[in-house]
Order: sequence, then structure tokens, then C-alpha cells
Amino acid sequence: MSRALRILVAAAALLGGVASLWAADVAQLSRGTAITDPDLLRRLDQSDALSISRLLRPERNADGPLTTDLMFSSLPQLAPIPPAIDAEFDRYIARYRATYPGETIGAGEGFDVQLFDRANLKSPDTRFVLAGIVNRMDRAYVAEESCGEIRLVYRLARFDSRPDGGKTATRLPMTLNLVMKARDPRQADANGKPVTCAVVARRWLDNGDWQGLIGSRFSPGDAMLDRLETNIQVSVAPKSALHDFRSDYLLKVFKYDAVTKRFEEAALENQIDRDRILADDALRRDFRDWLLAPDHLREFDRGTVLIPEKFLAKATVVPTPAGLDASALQPEFGMMQGEGSGEGKGDPVFSDDDVVGALKQAAARGVDMQNIRSVAGFQRRLNDITCAGCHQTRGIGGFHFPGVDWLADAPSNSSMVPASPHFFGDQLRRRDILTAFAAGKRPDFSRGFANRPQARGSVELAGTEYQDGWGAHCSLQNAGSGTADKSFTSWTCAKGLTCQAAAASSRIGMCFIKTR
Repeated sequence: MSRALRILVAAAALLGGVASLWAADVAQLSRGTAITDPDLLRRLDQSDALSISRLLRPERNADGPLTTDLMFSSLPQLAPIPPAIDAEFDRYIARYRATYPGETIGAGEGFDVQLFDRANLKSPDTRFVLAGIVNRMDRAYVAEESCGEIRLVYRLARFDSRPDGGKTATRLPMTLNLVMKARDPRQADANGKPVTCAVVARRWLDNGDWQGLIGSRFSPGDAMLDRLETNIQVSVAPKSALHDFRSDYLLKVFKYDAVTKRFEEAALENQIDRDRILADDALRRDFRDWLLAPDHLREFDRGTVLIPEKFLAKATVVPTPAGLDASALQPEFGMMQGEGSGEGKGDPVFSDDDVVGALKQAAARGVDMQNIRSVAGFQRRLNDITCAGCHQTRGIGGFHFPGVDWLADAPSNSSMVPASPHFFGDQLRRRDILTAFAAGKRPDFSRGFANRPQARGSVELAGTEYQDGWGAHCSLQNAGSGTADKSFTSWTCAKGLTCQAAAASSRIGMCFIKTR
């Protein structure tokens, strides 16, 4: 691990606060797992130590931050990204015009549907600012030797000159995540010993005094680079006679190729290509058989499944709000029995009998299912295992980490929290994994549904919106709604609250104060 990454790890422990009205509470949740202190992020960004240009081109002598008009042209690693984004926008616009021929769509005022202005990606007045750093060693199951990932989250911002010569900034609806491996297995510490996952975890959890090292240069090299992830609010459509209010988010991933030394377009992890699977009978059968195999079903239940690339998409559009009722806005819609009937899509990929039979077969083989114990549980996991389904669940619009807003002159101009309820509810699980790594133990990488944290956080999260407090997701059977569904029996509300329906046909509700 490099010297500067140790700086980040120590900074997370020392300055783990979150810029929000509930700073003390959420800082405790993200302790050791994320860097969300606005002052530290400002210093790291303004020192250029962790700018994208410094990380990808450390030899560059910078007089200041690199604006977007120069970033994509001067950093050859990023060359494939703008044309790939342009192609997705062109496809999106064509689909929208075909679906709603009576509505206009474009960037700027006067259009029925407002597009993200791609001129912001070629402007001398915009740049990506460091908005957060997140430890994802909980993803070490993907590539164990790298011990998981560290994500540097950048938010696009536009800077406008003020009369006094200063600048004010406006955050724009786009994030870019530079995802790096948590360690380079070839590196050694000062004593020549290998840097293990335990060492990396302890540096994040430790409260040692590393303040004097903040601001040092960080040059990861090819071995540490993994991928870039982009999330853009591609359009906003007000409510009309044709549709409800809707905001769409475009997700793309670019994997680093050490041979070409560029970030190349890649499939999104577990983002099932619904339309392509439904249109191909052979692919439909292959996907069903692969996912229902006992070993894969167990990983699917645990949330650690890695679906083969042939079933995946290279881009997805996340519509929000999607709601709790099954609809075409959700990524798995049409794959389960009873969904999308009459739409000419043929038989579903998974019938109820398929799922029930697979669960029985897994049980006969001694597989203990933690989350999926019913058809409804299988359906929910099929949604939230995808990028799109996860971003639709307990998110802030289409984001789970919009990032810390340290640019605002006043709190009234800033976002109140840097991350979503799903993000904060998941921090205890992530810290448990760091703790296991630090102790030299094999972590439990399993995770619950995106709607609800696992029981491992029940004590610390009890009574909060993340677990069973006001606004938490709950199982409607607790309100006497009928037969209990085994997948959700633990989704209860705290004393004094009741589970009330949030959608017409969903088994999931929200915790509210009891009313007479």
C-alpha cells in the first residue's frame, strides 16, 4: 500500500464526521469505513493530491485543478469515455422520442424533457471535485488478493466568477468514481513484509496520529487502478398527461486495461440485460438454469453472486422514483411469473414452481438460505442485486453517495447529508468485515436486501430509519395483512410504530406512528 493511501486510512479514523444536521450520529456509523469530513476533503482536493489528473498522470506539473475541457483531452486513459457517453445519450434520446413522440427533449430551457447538458463535460468552467472516499473491503470476495476496493468519489461542479474575483460553485448531477484496489499484493511495508489485508483494515480502523502526512503525493500506478464508474442524471421530465414526474440516471462502467492503458467500456456487475434475455429463448433458459443451481442460488441469497458477463448490460438507465409496486421501471420486471403479461414477451424466465423447487433442492443439499425463503424474496433479490435496482432502493434520487458538499458558502446551499439511508444502514456490516480482516479472520461477506440492513446491525441501528424506526421498511404481515412471508418476517417496527402499506400490491410497507 502506498504512503498516501495510508494517509487516507488514518484520516478516515481521525476525521470521520459527516457534514449534516445529524453529524455525530452518521459519523459514528461511517467511522473507519468512509472519509466524509468536509474540511479534509477540501484540503485534499485543493492541494491537488487526490485530483483525477494527479492520480492518473502523477508526472503532470499542475498550476491548479484540471478543468473538464482539458481533462478528457490531456489524459489519454480517459479518451474512450466521452464517445461512449455520447452514444448512450443518442440511444436514450431516440428511445424517448419513439415512446413519447409528442414531447420535446433537449438541453436547455424550452424543452418538455430537460437533458443533462453534455457541454459541461467540455467546459473550462467545470471540473470534478473530491466529494468522498469510501472503503469497500467488503467487496474482497470479487478479487481476494486485492483485499477489495477503495473508491474516490468526484462530483462535477461548475465554477462562476464573482465580482470580487472569487468563485462560487454549483454542484451538477454527475459523479465519477475512481475505483482502486485496496492493496497492491507486490508491495511491502517499511520492514519488507507484505502488506496484508489485515494491515490495510487496521489502518482504516486505527486512531493513530497520521495528521502530519496529509497532502503527500499519491501515485497508484497501473497495478492499483481498477475502473471508473459514472452516474449522470440524464434527464428530468415533469409530470404530464403522458407520465408522472420522472428523473432518469445513466450508469456506465469503464474497466482499466493495463495493456492499452485506457479505461475501456465494460459490463456493469450483475446488471442483467432484461430485454436481451427475454428476447432470446436459449439465453433465457441458460440464465434460469445458471442462477437456480444450488451453489449460485446460495451466493445469490448472500448477495455475493457474480453473474456471467453474457447475461449483462454495458449501460443502464435508472428511472426514479420507481415505487414498490412491480412495474417496467424495475430491472427484473417481466422475468417473474405474473409480470408483464400481454406485452408479447413470452413466458417468464422464472416460474413460481422453478423458484420453489430450487429452494427445496438447496435445502436438501444443506444450503441455509439467509434472505431468500420465498418467491417474493427471490424477486426482490433479483431487483436489488442489479446496479439499477440497488440505486432505486432507499437512494437520494439515483445516487447512494452524492458526496460531501464542501463548496457551498452557506449551509442553506449545501446538501444536508452526503449519502443515502441504504449507504448508512450498510456501514455496520462493512465495519464488521474490516474488523474481521484486522483480526486475521475470514469475513462474512453476506448482505441483506437493499431495503433493510442485516440483523448484525440491529443493536446499533435499533429505532432508527435504517432498521425499525420512523420511515424504515417493514413487512406488512406485522400489520395483520395476511399470511406471513418467510423472506421478510424479521422486518418489524419499533414499539409505538405500525407497518402501513406504501404500495398497492407490495408486501413491504413503512413504519409510521400508530393512529386510532
